[in-house]
Amino acid sequence: MNQAQQAITSLITQVEQSVIGQSHVVRSLVIGLLTNGHVLLEGLPGTAKTRSVKSLADTLNTSFGRIQFTPDLLPSDVTGTEVYQEQTDEFGKSKPSLHFQPGPIFNSIVLADEINRAPAKVQAALLEAMAEGTITVGDQTHQLPDLFMVLATQNPVEQEGTYPLPEAQMDRFIMKITVDYPEDDAELDIIRLVRSEEISAKHTVVDSKETEISLIDKIQIEPTLVLQARRDLPTIEVSEIVERYIVGLVMATRKPERYPESNLARWIEVGSSPRASIALDKCARAYAWLQGRDYVEPDDVRAMAHSVLGHRHTLSYDALADGVSHQQVIDELLDHVVIG
Repeated sequence: MNQAQQAITSLITQVEQSVIGQSHVVRSLVIGLLTNGHVLLEGLPGTAKTRSVKSLADTLNTSFGRIQFTPDLLPSDVTGTEVYQEQTDEFGKSKPSLHFQPGPIFNSIVLADEINRAPAKVQAALLEAMAEGTITVGDQTHQLPDLFMVLATQNPVEQEGTYPLPEAQMDRFIMKITVDYPEDDAELDIIRLVRSEEISAKHTVVDSKETEISLIDKIQIEPTLVLQARRDLPTIEVSEIVERYIVGLVMATRKPERYPESNLARWIEVGSSPRASIALDKCARAYAWLQGRDYVEPDDVRAMAHSVLGHRHTLSYDALADGVSHQQVIDELLDHVVIG
């Protein structure tokens, strides 16, 4: 295990200590980080979506920005804007100029909280940042940090006054993670964790020299180790059998008639784009890397299929009428698309 793998393993362990009962969410966030992708978290209130993102950002020694999306938000509130300033030249004369004031999007880890509460124009302001890693304001293009990741959250209920993300923007997220309520034992651990955090905050020790000693000593991971881990991913071997399996899964969403014994043709209206194949390949390699392997197995692809493909197809009217979910469609895919 190299230094980058040790650091990422430590990162996962530390975040899981702050987010109880959501191991799949933590692992998915780290896979998004490794693949240089962006992640959409969907779950009911109180399921630790925001806490997961903040815990990840706290463990990484990098900048963090939060954008609370609301219906009155403007694109410039996200990207930044040019501010008028008076500057004095070498002769003492006043000269007007425009100075760019960066917005919260210029942080390395960006939490886009309740992204579906902002209108389409604001949502679209994220598109260039997510796709190109740049922001254009006026006639100037500004580069975002090398380590840049958008982690968006949305609530699947209370849809009044919201603006559903268009398919083009949904496709920009490498994964969509469903965050469920925790189980009984996890709920008990959550109560105890919050209680211990309250005690720790209350009993922060101040010694006689007035030096504060925190009871919780956290280790921060340097961003350079994440970038090093990203450079390792292209070296992970993917056999032709696995490649064809990835293609088979994606093509089944576009040509479901190939599987007449399944419900795919009745459930899928529009299939996945080529971004789905690229994302599934990247995430499968990251998953294998986290397992300490230098090659991808079909089970790695299957493990990532729900997160990567679940938001990349449109359900038919029949599927909606029958209450079929996107995850059930992926289950059907995995049941009928053969390996090899």
